[in-house]
Amino acid sequence: MNLTTEPSPAATAAAEKPPERAARPSAAGSRIWTLLTLPGTLWMSVIFLASLLLVAMLSFGTTTTLGDPRFGHTLANWRALTDPAYSRVLLRSLEYAVITSVVCLLIAYPVAYAIALHGGRLKNALIAAIVVPFFANYLVRMYGWSVLLSDDGPVLHALRAVGLADSHTRILNTGFGVIAGLVYGFVVFMIIPLYAALERMDVSLIEAGRDLYGGPLRTFLYVTVPSTRQGAAAGMVLVFLPAMGDFVSAQLMGGPNQIMIGNLIQDKFFEGQNWPLGSALTMLLMAVLLVGMLGYLRRTRKDEAEATR
Repeated sequence: MNLTTEPSPAATAAAEKPPERAARPSAAGSRIWTLLTLPGTLWMSVIFLASLLLVAMLSFGTTTTLGDPRFGHTLANWRALTDPAYSRVLLRSLEYAVITSVVCLLIAYPVAYAIALHGGRLKNALIAAIVVPFFANYLVRMYGWSVLLSDDGPVLHALRAVGLADSHTRILNTGFGVIAGLVYGFVVFMIIPLYAALERMDVSLIEAGRDLYGGPLRTFLYVTVPSTRQGAAAGMVLVFLPAMGDFVSAQLMGGPNQIMIGNLIQDKFFEGQNWPLGSALTMLLMAVLLVGMLGYLRRTRKDEAEATR
């Protein structure tokens, strides 16, 4: 006796029916979210564009004998930017910002990797332990960092104790000290996007990479790094942009030979009472940052286009 039963037509149709796609948000829901984000977006856009327009107009202005700014149409402030002294400061700022971004990447990648792939249940606690201290005021943290790196501070004292430094070794008032302050101030902006990229990565890719490439180092270089490239690029931008315009680290941890373009802008606006020249320097800084941002957006669009092929 054959006990095998044929599936019913309804069961066959249900088995052959393709899985339903995840429900997409309705048009009404999208409109609601758009309306909710509209006030904040308009507020930020208006304030940013109005401030940028005022600075751009003032960069063509002049100052009175008392130092009061006046709108005008002169190019003297822009011609002043060709001074080699300003060029050196701009190049130094670029150098410090690039080095800071690279050092932050080298420091943040192992930290983000360890938390994302080996943190287990402590992931959130470890991320909180990294982020929460950075809620403190930036200026206060830089003052504390300058005390640690001072000539009589604990860092140099420990280095002298183990023979890695002598009585003439200094960290403050050097380019190394400025970069150390920038790295300390902005390294968290590198850890977060790298952690997010590593958290989203499929762990099975690493296991497959070990089978294909045969070693942890080659797997890391050929699988993990390409998979987290966008997170690293986002972190580089998030570190480079504020580091380029920072002036606190150079002021507290550098000397006259380590000033950055942010220090020049501060000096022109507050001490030199030359707002038009300070506005021209600000527009120059904005142009450099815009080039970096456009490069990042172009690279992101290229990566997205390659991913959709």
